[in-house]
Amino acid sequence: MKVAVVGGTGDFGLALARRLVEAGEEVVIGSRDAERARANGAEIGAAGAANEDAVRGVDLVVLAVKADAALATAGSLAGAIGDTPALSVASELRFTKAGVQPREDPRSVAERTQELLHGPLAAGLHSLAAATLAGGPAEGDALVCGDDAAAKELALAVAAKIVTGRALDAGPLASARALEGMTAVIVNLNRRYKGHAGVHIVGLP
Repeated sequence: MKVAVVGGTGDFGLALARRLVEAGEEVVIGSRDAERARANGAEIGAAGAANEDAVRGVDLVVLAVKADAALATAGSLAGAIGDTPALSVASELRFTKAGVQPREDPRSVAERTQELLHGPLAAGLHSLAAATLAGGPAEGDALVCGDDAAAKELALAVAAKIVTGRALDAGPLASARALEGMTAVIVNLNRRYKGHAGVHIVGLP
């Protein structure tokens, strides 16, 4: 599989790209700065290019930019991505005195992103953090959701490469509302217990 990681020079994107390269996948790191993308890619055995070039001719586009840039990035790249399936990993969070909370918008980042793209979108990996992926496959399971079976299958294949547990189908794209909210839970746990929390689903065959 050939995977483009948009935002691949950021902490999460670069850690994800590294894990996929180690798993034998062909990876292109995308960035607004093509030179930086090539330099970071060379360090991990991936190609690098400007975002618009990185997303062309791949099997899956991972949108790994920060949540506040996710919609603008998806909109600007929609033409270049075309009908290629994409994976959204962003979660919008509110940092309050009481703790980290999901954003108040009733629709997930993924659902809003899907409206901007021509091709199908899956959502997932919300329980994984850059620090967790940086040292190797993340402990636990990865959850993926989506409405398009083919896009979800590609996303699940990617997820399976970067965790020690299983990549699990969590249902339709509407489930992204819950998965993105899970990021807030994980961050709160990490802050309180000074750890690197993950998710392990029990009771499944």
